[in-house]
Amino acid sequence: MITQKDTDFETLSKRELLFCLEYCKDYNSTRAAIAAGYSVKTSYSIANRLLKKPAIISKIDSLFSDIKRTCMISVVGIIEQHKKIAFSSIANLHNTWIERKEFEQLTEDQKSCIQEISTKVLKVKTDSGPIADVEYVKIKLYDKQKSLDSLATILGFNAPVKTEITGKDGHELFPNKLDLSALTDTELITLHNLILKARPKDSSPI
Repeated sequence: MITQKDTDFETLSKRELLFCLEYCKDYNSTRAAIAAGYSVKTSYSIANRLLKKPAIISKIDSLFSDIKRTCMISVVGIIEQHKKIAFSSIANLHNTWIERKEFEQLTEDQKSCIQEISTKVLKVKTDSGPIADVEYVKIKLYDKQKSLDSLATILGFNAPVKTEITGKDGHELFPNKLDLSALTDTELITLHNLILKARPKDSSPI
């Protein structure tokens, strides 16, 4: 069955289709315009114009949906991964406050929360006199607070913040009262990239 979106795709030029493909790589519209063969000098304005065309927006949404299906990525999957980290505890990796569990005894969820395992061997003098090698193991989990913050953002628990994002020409790219729930995944990622570009270089990362 041919849909309206399918017919829209047919109206795109080869250069516009290439722009869509390049844009899905890193969501950098200016770079995508240059890679598609548009003028370097006018790539910024051309990219903005292209992203306002319904047929191009539909194509990008379709490509992005294909990427998510191929990689089996979904919002629910992302939430599940953040939930594992957000509610993880180093205590779950130990039998007692001193004795830790063997790695093979850990569940897959517990293993997925481990960012790094490092070991160090120290020579320690025993009560009986001789010096023995003692191995110390340090386990570092992924940042719980970052995952909690991400969950709060994804689920909409944070209070709305009025944010104005403008382009190089000073025109507002998004309305003052931005309803994030109304945005597509592609638009959310584009918004995130724009915020990153607008932040001062010495500011903390998002």
